Amino acid sequence: MKFTVLIVVVVLAACTVGPDWQQPKVETPPAWRIGYAQAAEVANTRWWQAFGDPVLDQLVEDALRENRDLVQAAARVEQFLGALRSTRSQLYPQFGYSGNASRNRASENGVSALPPGTERNYSLYQAALGASWQIDLFGRVRRQAESAQAQVYASEQGRRGVVLSVVASVTTGYIALRALDRQLEIARATEKNYAGSLSIFELRHKGGTVSELERSQVESQYRQAQAAVPGFERQVAEQENLLSVLLGRNPGAIARGKPIEELADPAVPAGLPASLLERRPDVLQAEQGLRAANATIGVAKSLYFPTLSLTGLLGLSSTSLSDFAKSSSGTGALVAAVSGPIFTFGGIQGQVASAEAAEREALAFYQQVVLNALRDTNDALIGVQKLREEYDALAKRTLALRRYARLSRAKYEGGASSYLEVLYAENELFAAELAGISTLAQRHAELINLYKALGGGWVDAVDPLARK
Repeated sequence: MKFTVLIVVVVLAACTVGPDWQQPKVETPPAWRIGYAQAAEVANTRWWQAFGDPVLDQLVEDALRENRDLVQAAARVEQFLGALRSTRSQLYPQFGYSGNASRNRASENGVSALPPGTERNYSLYQAALGASWQIDLFGRVRRQAESAQAQVYASEQGRRGVVLSVVASVTTGYIALRALDRQLEIARATEKNYAGSLSIFELRHKGGTVSELERSQVESQYRQAQAAVPGFERQVAEQENLLSVLLGRNPGAIARGKPIEELADPAVPAGLPASLLERRPDVLQAEQGLRAANATIGVAKSLYFPTLSLTGLLGLSSTSLSDFAKSSSGTGALVAAVSGPIFTFGGIQGQVASAEAAEREALAFYQQVVLNALRDTNDALIGVQKLREEYDALAKRTLALRRYARLSRAKYEGGASSYLEVLYAENELFAAELAGISTLAQRHAELINLYKALGGGWVDAVDPLARK
């Protein structure tokens, strides 16, 4: 009979209510809107090193070691690991101990009257070892553990996502800083050039060879360049402060490496939608969130079924300390208890409905994350190509404007035109030079966005740095 009961308990313990996990099916396009011939392995390399700037490489390494967002993300993983350990512990018997010594006084008028001459004051010494085990008949704890395990995986992917984001942010921020540095150089050089022109025109105005109109035109040109310098100086300082925070430092100066025009142009990685879904941390995190929500349905449904618990107690109890260790002071108990719901007036049903709705929400969120991942990658691929075309066109326009400015000044000095033509040409050149640097920085940033969108195995390669 006991053997039969044991078999029944084991069989019931193997039951797990609720839906089993199934990988969600996602419809992905057969190819990107723009394709490239390069190997997909490019996306798995430390792509920021392809810019060829050792200072940038060191900044990325410093950020991986010191960034505060990474510290927080690692701590979140540890929190979920602790919760998983706590949940899994419920699958096994729990052992404990207790002990107490008390001084008591019995009532003469209690339910059980004391015999005449009995001492009302007495001592009581007790000690016990206990064990309890709630048998997981219908898989409630196993579903809880499955959910907790998925949350651990999700938090780990979240941490990997922070690694990806930190590397991309530091690289983009550094390139933006070098672009601002170059624009500041252009503004200062232009200011100096215009200041020289203004000095010449002021002398000519005093000599009566140029009018006040022409002198004012040259001064307005100079003031425009002069006003641009403090604006770029402010942006440089703000960008340094931003990078300092990403590096886990107090706001301050940032080391410089190569000028932005000398940075190499990394190769454009190729990839398929299927491989994208396998390596993007946010997609994997959303998938694990869906898995946790799916397991929670089983936890809620298990409330419909009875629970079986076993409790055992073995101890000693004596009113005399000298008799405490004798076998005659031994006590013990073994209790098997079963409990279950009859009428909950929709309480359990509500929990199941809530869990199922949460699972549908998690599924929709996962599908949205996948769509956003595909959009991010297509946007970045298109952006890289179009920004290269835009930068090439701007570079040619800048060369043409340099010729135009030189020729217009020569024409003016020869007396064949007014200074308005020179003013227009040089202003256009100044704006084109600034726009060219800005577009070059955008082109590099779009390539960084592409590497970020693809995920890539490089996250695992730098992961040891982020764990220190």
